[in-house]
Amino acid sequence: MTSTTAEREAEKQRLGDRIADERRISIVVNTRSRKGKHLFDEACERFKAVGFTLDAAHAVPDPKHLDTRVCEVIAGGATLVAVGGGDGTISSVSRHFIGKAAVLGVLPLGTANSFARSLGVPQDLQGAIETLASGRVADVDLGRIDDHYFTNAAAIGLPALIGETVPHGLKAVLGRVGYLGWAAYQLARLKPFECTLIEDGQERRYSALEVRISNGSYLGGLEVAEEASVNSRDLTIQIVTGRSGWTLAKSWLLSAVGNGGGETLVSLRTPGLRIVTDPPMSVSVDGEVLSDTPIDVSVARQLLKVMVPKDATP
Repeated sequence: MTSTTAEREAEKQRLGDRIADERRISIVVNTRSRKGKHLFDEACERFKAVGFTLDAAHAVPDPKHLDTRVCEVIAGGATLVAVGGGDGTISSVSRHFIGKAAVLGVLPLGTANSFARSLGVPQDLQGAIETLASGRVADVDLGRIDDHYFTNAAAIGLPALIGETVPHGLKAVLGRVGYLGWAAYQLARLKPFECTLIEDGQERRYSALEVRISNGSYLGGLEVAEEASVNSRDLTIQIVTGRSGWTLAKSWLLSAVGNGGGETLVSLRTPGLRIVTDPPMSVSVDGEVLSDTPIDVSVARQLLKVMVPKDATP
């Protein structure tokens, strides 16, 4: 049964009041994320310093166990669950909060932290913790590819190629600099592909270098889809057209400096469509390669309850 706007607002208020009154939190951190291992103990101490009682604190060295730990603390009655890691970590556990009386708190401990940026959560540890201590509960959209939910963005092209090939040690040691350096290296391997968008029985075809499916406005730590928002109730699809990897590099550069991505960028907004490519392509979902084309893309509206700064838009 679909909740009314009044019911959703009342639920968010109730959860926010409970978090503020009880000051209890459970923490799950992916210690394979770039800063997870280094900052886990510090995060626990900083939460205590701002008045939280830690009901559980899990440092998880194997990402395969993240689902289990998050499910355990939610099943145990946790109202606020802080999850630390990068975009892949946050995206992979987001589905466990759907339909539950539990609120996600994002600790941006990864490389790009695009979802945290889209929410307005500060990138520094103390700022993120203060958001959980004094922010508010928002209900934001999730994207969906087939049956897989994602928080921020998916992409076909260079991000998937990077996700399939980037050495973990490079991201861990050099962070965004290493990530962008590897992207530049992979540009030489990039080839255009045929992309068809199918929506309401209508087809649009493009010779594409990259396709971005954005719930939030950031990808790879850069704001590339300014019109996208986690509370817009739709998705932004961007297609970089052309034949050369350097055309894509120019589009990324123009997006990064706020000039819209250039004339080779096609942008549209949609509640859902089907994407077919020739040849079939890998799909990167919040930094992790999880699917292949063809894919069905849709927005799942107001499905995730998450802490955001009081003055944030979501």
